[in-house]
Amino acid sequence: MTTLGRLSRLTGNWIPAALARPFGAPTAVFFHGVEQQISDPALQVNQHRLDAFEDVARLLKRDFDVLPLSAMADVLSRPAKHARALFLMSDDGYANTLTTAAPVLKAYDLPWALFVSTHHIDTGEFTPPTLTRIFFLEAPRGAHDLPHFDTPVFLGARTQREAEAVEAWKHLKNMPAPHAIRVLEFMKTVLAKTGAGIKAKYESENFLTWDQVRALDRAGVEIGAHADSHWAMHQDQPQDFLREQALRPKLRIEKEIGHCRFFAYPFGQRGDIGRGAWEAVRDAGYQNAFTTIAGTLNASTNPWLLPRYGLAAEESNLAAFLPVLRANNPRLRTWQSQIGT
Repeated sequence: MTTLGRLSRLTGNWIPAALARPFGAPTAVFFHGVEQQISDPALQVNQHRLDAFEDVARLLKRDFDVLPLSAMADVLSRPAKHARALFLMSDDGYANTLTTAAPVLKAYDLPWALFVSTHHIDTGEFTPPTLTRIFFLEAPRGAHDLPHFDTPVFLGARTQREAEAVEAWKHLKNMPAPHAIRVLEFMKTVLAKTGAGIKAKYESENFLTWDQVRALDRAGVEIGAHADSHWAMHQDQPQDFLREQALRPKLRIEKEIGHCRFFAYPFGQRGDIGRGAWEAVRDAGYQNAFTTIAGTLNASTNPWLLPRYGLAAEESNLAAFLPVLRANNPRLRTWQSQIGT
């Protein structure tokens, strides 16, 4: 979270909801997965604990008008009319969105959208950041010559491995995709030799199947694209890769469920999205696309670079906090202008 985001959260926590409500504006928020319990916080960084998620659902139902994404066009064109509007989304496509999150949201009658990374639904492979963390936790002790790393990484004690994983991911995330894919293939090869039952051990990170995605679609969940492989679409990526990341998931989802109108960028911060990315998403035919940059929704923002707020592990005062996010809108527009909008 940015410094402005931390200040906004601190401010929001002290503002009574009744005072903040008149300053409300339409907002989009998102989560990833939901687990009964969090047993490994270092790995399960994308998972909400079930009881905390239930608290969020209760707050959203009480304090906001939670709308389906089909209402987005009207909200963007008339934001003042929809000051309490909120759009709820989930990214990636973890299996627990069906088994754990969906029943909670159904109980509170909350519409929501699910953005899936189609390569991971097709293959069941972990996302790149998850695979990286698992590799550093599970690979054999000793030195490993990762492709496109200047020096070997040495894996020893658990605490050292966790620190190495953080630094390695920073490097890996910013690589051009062809280089990064070589690194990931190396990691998968090493892990396959351990025979450690990785899929079962890290069950919370497993993905939905297409049958399960279709079940959510039939239940009224809007299914959107979260790129094909869960990879950053930054300015150093090849243009062909960006076009594939935008178009392939749309075609794949349309083949499975018949429609795909919305897109969410993996990671979704300023350094993760370049001009080529949003233009590829626009040209693929999506109605809207969402970042993970906080802000509120209005008609003056680029429809393929809309703001979203990532729900924290625990939330207690969203009714006061979310209106404060409008303070980030000028920075959002400045960034949009810098990448060609």
